[in-house]
Amino acid sequence: MAENPGATFAVSLPSDREIAITRWYDAPRDLVFEAFTKPEHLRRWWGPRYLTLPVCDMDFRVGGAYRFVQRGPDGAEYGFRGEYLEIVRPERIASTFEFEGMPGHVAVTTMVFEETGGKTKLMGTTRFESREDRDGMLQSGMEDGARDTYDRLEELLPMLAAGQEMNR
Repeated sequence: MAENPGATFAVSLPSDREIAITRWYDAPRDLVFEAFTKPEHLRRWWGPRYLTLPVCDMDFRVGGAYRFVQRGPDGAEYGFRGEYLEIVRPERIASTFEFEGMPGHVAVTTMVFEETGGKTKLMGTTRFESREDRDGMLQSGMEDGARDTYDRLEELLPMLAAGQEMNR
Protein backbone atom coordinates (compact mmCIF):
# COMPACT_ATOMS: atom_id res chain seq x y z
CA MET A 1 0.00 0.00 0.00
CA ALA A 2 1.27 3.44 -0.84
CA GLU A 3 2.00 5.94 1.92
CA ASN A 4 -1.58 7.19 1.92
CA PRO A 5 -3.23 7.67 5.31
CA GLY A 6 -6.53 8.34 3.49
CA ALA A 7 -6.65 4.71 2.27
CA THR A 8 -7.22 2.92 5.54
CA PHE A 9 -7.29 -0.83 4.75
CA ALA A 10 -5.58 -3.04 2.19
CA VAL A 11 -4.88 -6.76 1.83
CA SER A 12 -2.03 -8.07 -0.33
CA LEU A 13 -0.26 -11.36 -1.02
CA PRO A 14 3.50 -10.68 -0.87
CA SER A 15 4.33 -14.35 -1.53
CA ASP A 16 2.57 -17.67 -2.08
CA ARG A 17 2.63 -18.27 1.71
CA GLU A 18 1.85 -14.79 3.06
CA ILE A 19 -1.06 -12.44 3.64
CA ALA A 20 -0.32 -8.81 4.47
CA ILE A 21 -2.81 -6.32 5.86
CA THR A 22 -2.10 -2.61 6.08
CA ARG A 23 -4.35 -0.30 8.07
CA TRP A 24 -3.93 3.37 8.93
CA TYR A 25 -5.21 4.77 12.24
CA ASP A 26 -5.73 8.39 13.17
CA ALA A 27 -3.93 7.83 16.48
CA PRO A 28 -0.35 7.75 17.77
CA ARG A 29 1.41 4.40 17.56
CA ASP A 30 1.90 4.14 21.35
CA LEU A 31 -1.89 4.04 21.70
CA VAL A 32 -2.40 1.55 18.85
CA PHE A 33 0.36 -0.66 20.26
CA GLU A 34 -1.25 -0.54 23.72
CA ALA A 35 -4.58 -1.66 22.24
CA PHE A 36 -2.81 -4.83 21.03
CA THR A 37 -1.12 -5.58 24.34
CA LYS A 38 -3.78 -5.41 27.06
CA PRO A 39 -6.63 -7.92 27.44
CA GLU A 40 -9.04 -5.25 28.67
CA HIS A 41 -8.62 -3.46 25.34
CA LEU A 42 -8.53 -6.55 23.10
CA ARG A 43 -11.85 -7.78 24.52
CA ARG A 44 -13.45 -4.64 23.10
CA TRP A 45 -12.24 -4.94 19.50
CA TRP A 46 -10.61 -8.28 18.57
CA GLY A 47 -12.76 -10.13 16.05
CA PRO A 48 -15.77 -9.24 13.94
CA ARG A 49 -18.49 -7.36 15.80
CA TYR A 50 -20.98 -10.24 15.72
CA LEU A 51 -18.59 -12.27 17.94
CA THR A 52 -17.66 -11.70 21.58
CA LEU A 53 -14.29 -12.49 23.15
CA PRO A 54 -15.10 -14.13 26.51
CA VAL A 55 -11.59 -15.61 26.86
CA CYS A 56 -8.61 -13.31 26.38
CA ASP A 57 -5.64 -14.75 28.26
CA MET A 58 -2.27 -13.13 27.61
CA ASP A 59 1.20 -13.44 29.03
CA PHE A 60 2.60 -10.55 26.99
CA ARG A 61 6.33 -11.20 27.02
CA VAL A 62 8.73 -12.99 24.69
CA GLY A 63 8.09 -16.69 25.27
CA GLY A 64 4.70 -15.96 26.81
CA ALA A 65 1.52 -17.47 25.43
CA TYR A 66 -1.94 -16.21 24.57
CA ARG A 67 -5.32 -17.85 24.09
CA PHE A 68 -8.44 -16.17 22.76
CA VAL A 69 -11.89 -17.71 22.42
CA GLN A 70 -14.55 -16.02 20.35
CA ARG A 71 -18.23 -16.82 20.83
CA GLY A 72 -20.89 -16.45 18.17
CA PRO A 73 -24.55 -15.52 18.68
CA ASP A 74 -25.43 -19.24 18.39
CA GLY A 75 -23.01 -20.10 21.24
CA ALA A 76 -20.39 -21.66 18.95
CA GLU A 77 -16.84 -21.01 20.15
CA TYR A 78 -13.64 -20.54 18.16
CA GLY A 79 -10.30 -20.76 19.94
CA PHE A 80 -6.95 -19.33 18.89
CA ARG A 81 -3.58 -19.61 20.58
CA GLY A 82 0.04 -18.73 20.10
CA GLU A 83 3.33 -17.68 21.60
CA TYR A 84 5.01 -14.27 21.56
CA LEU A 85 8.28 -14.52 19.64
CA GLU A 86 9.39 -10.88 19.57
CA ILE A 87 8.23 -7.67 21.25
CA VAL A 88 9.82 -4.30 20.50
CA ARG A 89 7.75 -1.55 22.16
CA PRO A 90 6.03 0.25 20.43
CA GLU A 91 7.31 -0.91 17.05
CA ARG A 92 6.78 -4.63 16.54
CA ILE A 93 5.08 -7.78 17.79
CA ALA A 94 5.74 -11.24 16.32
CA SER A 95 3.82 -14.31 17.45
CA THR A 96 2.65 -17.69 16.34
CA PHE A 97 -1.03 -18.12 15.49
CA GLU A 98 -2.99 -21.37 15.54
CA PHE A 99 -6.74 -21.89 15.12
CA GLU A 100 -7.69 -24.62 17.60
CA GLY A 101 -10.22 -25.99 15.11
CA MET A 102 -7.31 -26.92 12.82
CA PRO A 103 -4.49 -27.93 15.16
CA GLY A 104 -1.02 -28.24 13.74
CA HIS A 105 -1.43 -25.42 11.20
CA VAL A 106 0.75 -22.77 12.83
CA ALA A 107 1.41 -19.43 11.18
CA VAL A 108 3.70 -16.59 12.25
CA THR A 109 2.26 -13.08 12.37
CA THR A 110 4.39 -9.96 12.54
CA MET A 111 2.77 -6.62 13.35
CA VAL A 112 4.77 -3.45 12.61
CA PHE A 113 3.61 -0.08 13.93
CA GLU A 114 4.93 3.09 12.20
CA GLU A 115 3.93 6.64 13.12
CA THR A 116 3.82 9.53 10.66
CA GLY A 117 2.39 12.89 11.64
CA GLY A 118 0.40 11.50 14.57
CA LYS A 119 -1.13 8.72 12.46
CA THR A 120 -0.17 5.05 12.71
CA LYS A 121 0.42 2.70 9.84
CA LEU A 122 -0.11 -0.88 11.03
CA MET A 123 1.38 -3.56 8.80
CA GLY A 124 0.54 -7.13 9.67
CA THR A 125 2.10 -10.01 7.74
CA THR A 126 1.15 -13.62 8.38
CA ARG A 127 3.40 -16.36 6.99
CA PHE A 128 1.76 -19.77 6.66
CA GLU A 129 3.40 -23.19 6.48
CA SER A 130 2.00 -23.76 2.98
CA ARG A 131 0.18 -22.08 0.14
CA GLU A 132 -2.83 -24.28 0.93
CA ASP A 133 -2.97 -22.93 4.50
CA ARG A 134 -2.76 -19.36 3.19
CA ASP A 135 -5.47 -19.98 0.61
CA GLY A 136 -7.67 -21.64 3.21
CA MET A 137 -7.38 -18.54 5.40
CA LEU A 138 -8.30 -16.32 2.46
CA GLN A 139 -11.35 -18.49 1.66
CA SER A 140 -12.53 -18.40 5.30
CA GLY A 141 -13.78 -14.83 5.01
CA MET A 142 -10.65 -13.52 6.72
CA GLU A 143 -10.61 -10.25 4.76
CA ASP A 144 -14.11 -9.19 5.83
CA GLY A 145 -13.43 -10.28 9.40
CA ALA A 146 -10.14 -8.38 9.52
CA ARG A 147 -11.72 -5.25 8.07
CA ASP A 148 -14.50 -5.35 10.69
CA THR A 149 -11.99 -6.07 13.46
CA TYR A 150 -9.74 -3.17 12.51
CA ASP A 151 -12.77 -0.87 12.14
CA ARG A 152 -13.73 -1.76 15.71
CA LEU A 153 -10.22 -0.83 16.84
CA GLU A 154 -10.55 2.52 15.04
CA GLU A 155 -13.79 3.14 16.95
CA LEU A 156 -12.15 2.29 20.29
CA LEU A 157 -8.98 4.39 19.95
CA PRO A 158 -10.62 7.78 20.76
CA MET A 159 -12.04 6.28 23.96
CA LEU A 160 -8.61 4.92 24.93
CA ALA A 161 -7.04 8.33 24.17
CA ALA A 162 -9.64 10.06 26.33
CA GLY A 163 -8.90 7.63 29.16
CA GLN A 164 -5.19 8.42 28.91
CA GLU A 165 -5.91 12.13 29.13
CA MET A 166 -8.01 11.58 32.26
CA ASN A 167 -5.17 9.61 33.89
CA ARG A 168 -2.58 12.37 33.44
